[in-house]
Amino acid sequence: MIGLASLGVTAFAGLPALAQDAVGAAAAQKIADHFSSVKTMMGEFVQFGPRGEQTGGKFFIERPGKLRFNFEDPSPIRVISDGDNVVIGNLKLKTWDIYPLSKTPLSLLLANKIDLSNQMVRNVKQESDLVTIVLGNKTVFGDSTITMMFDPKTFDLRQWTITDVQGKDTSVMIYNVQNGVRFDDKVFTIPYNEVHKL
Repeated sequence: MIGLASLGVTAFAGLPALAQDAVGAAAAQKIADHFSSVKTMMGEFVQFGPRGEQTGGKFFIERPGKLRFNFEDPSPIRVISDGDNVVIGNLKLKTWDIYPLSKTPLSLLLANKIDLSNQMVRNVKQESDLVTIVLGNKTVFGDSTITMMFDPKTFDLRQWTITDVQGKDTSVMIYNVQNGVRFDDKVFTIPYNEVHKL
């Protein structure tokens, strides 16, 4: 079964010196506040795995905690988070694996509010065309991190990268994003009767 890290959904002292610049930290928090204010979004994604493999599909996010990835054919994979758990399903094999959302870096991406003053911030880097925020929590995710990249002008999320405990990266780039979408509850419904407990 494909592991959570390989799907890009696995996955502290205060801010490092790079991020302690007051202007940069304030700008990063402004971006985080904007992203937190976007309660629903949907669009398309391309995922790049640690071995260079590339897949795509459609994604749906509803804050707090809900997410769905529909990988395009021929991939049979579905990833669903209902706010409590994340499941990875293989529709071809009819198997589902389950993980507590709180134990994955996805919980940071899907949080109701991203607070950059807390101890989950590993780094903030501000460039002319990109603001990069690295979040992690060693006690919850082992030593996995999630790196989120935002457009500094529109504050829109462009990409996230999850680095697992082995240091392997899985990146997800998103595009054709629509915000403020209304979803049917079924979009984030986990078929618990089919789930295989790990």
